[in-house]
Amino acid sequence: MANYQNSIATGRPSVSDERSAFRRVQSFLSEALKDNDEDFTTGPVGRALGLLAIPMMLEMAMESIFAVVDIAFVSRLGTDAVAAVGIAEALITVLYAIAIGLGMGLTAMVSRRIGAKDPHGAAQVTGQAIWVGVFLSIGIGIFGVMFARDLLVIMGASDGVIEQGTGFTTVLLGGSFSIIYLFLLNAAFRGAGDATVALRSLWLANGINIVLDPCFIFGLGPFPEMGVTGAAVATTIGRGIGVAYQLWYLMNGRGRIAFAVQHLRFVPSLAWRLLRISLGGIGQFLIATSSWIGVMRIVAMFGSPAIAAYTIALRMMEFVFLPAWGLGNAAATLVGQNLGAGQPDRAEESTWKAARYNAAFMAFAGIFLLLFAQTITGWFTDAPDVLHIGTRCLQILGIGFPMYAVGMVIVQAMNGAGDTETPMTLNVICFWLVQIPLAFLLATKTSLEPHGAFIAIVVSESLLTVLSVIVFRRGGWKIHEA
Repeated sequence: MANYQNSIATGRPSVSDERSAFRRVQSFLSEALKDNDEDFTTGPVGRALGLLAIPMMLEMAMESIFAVVDIAFVSRLGTDAVAAVGIAEALITVLYAIAIGLGMGLTAMVSRRIGAKDPHGAAQVTGQAIWVGVFLSIGIGIFGVMFARDLLVIMGASDGVIEQGTGFTTVLLGGSFSIIYLFLLNAAFRGAGDATVALRSLWLANGINIVLDPCFIFGLGPFPEMGVTGAAVATTIGRGIGVAYQLWYLMNGRGRIAFAVQHLRFVPSLAWRLLRISLGGIGQFLIATSSWIGVMRIVAMFGSPAIAAYTIALRMMEFVFLPAWGLGNAAATLVGQNLGAGQPDRAEESTWKAARYNAAFMAFAGIFLLLFAQTITGWFTDAPDVLHIGTRCLQILGIGFPMYAVGMVIVQAMNGAGDTETPMTLNVICFWLVQIPLAFLLATKTSLEPHGAFIAIVVSESLLTVLSVIVFRRGGWKIHEA
């Protein structure tokens, strides 16, 4: 009673109130990070969004740690080594585009069926995704092993970069199954609402990668010294074990999907439907990543220091973007499940609430980058040219963070509804028709040089957000089938 009277008198919460609030937050976090049977189509939207967003944001943070850990260790090998990882990763993003795009279609179809209370249908769709993953892994793996060096040559890499990057590219593309299935199966779990499973698989994969990275790169103990290639070996092993955990969980029929062996039966019509919906998602990321590759090619005109700086900046961007993307994934799941339950207004409410949260998160991250860009870049390099370009890159890109945040959620909401074609069209406009030409003009026709390419990224991403909001408000996504 005394605490209550004191809080009234002073206008401040009492110690007991603060402890109570802390316990509520702690309880909610605990609930979000463990398996639950919550129905995300009922109850407060904010609660549903929080339960999904917390593990999904952490999951995406775990994915970003792969890149940050690799570059942190590889940076000790010199500028050419960092540039090798940067150019190779620019190529690997095409693989990410395919995996993430397929995951979009899978999330939309699984979430729609879970919302309609059809777990058998959700499991059947997941079975088709497993078969699609088999065919893709074989094709991409063979191609990658055969043409890894040629791909680096096409990217304009120097001889030193090609020498260090060929093994790295070969291993990542050859072990493409680990990337494809990690994204695909996590997309199925997210669509079902089992976000904690996806998070645990990334915890496991990252823990193994962090331990093995220095072992294979520097040859610690009984491990061979493989340099840059060792980073790819460690990452592939870590992801592979993460996939093994996913398959174990899925095949045991746990969680909302209730998977059984019978769901592995190939159903051509359903597989084609998955591919048809996913094509828009794959197109989105192929367009976006090809544009980022184009920017990398423009930056490469200014030498290895510019490439290394851009690579470091991208790693830090991923570290922020992927958790923010996780909030977009939560919105996609809520949109799919609520459309499946026949509640389009609740789906829209979920989207706008997620957009507001994401904008706040990214605004804070943008301010942090503006203030500490030089310090952050200095963690990875002490080369003056790399430090200067990397610092400016982070500062320029950080300006647009709040705009990117809203766009991420809106685009993911449309994808969650199964409307992947609209965002793909917007990507064509913003990335191919605006970003690449503008980056080339600003970098080569002005005194901005590589900084001009970074400014073009801010302009095109902001335009994407504006156009996405306009289209989303029209509501065509509410009647899209998945």
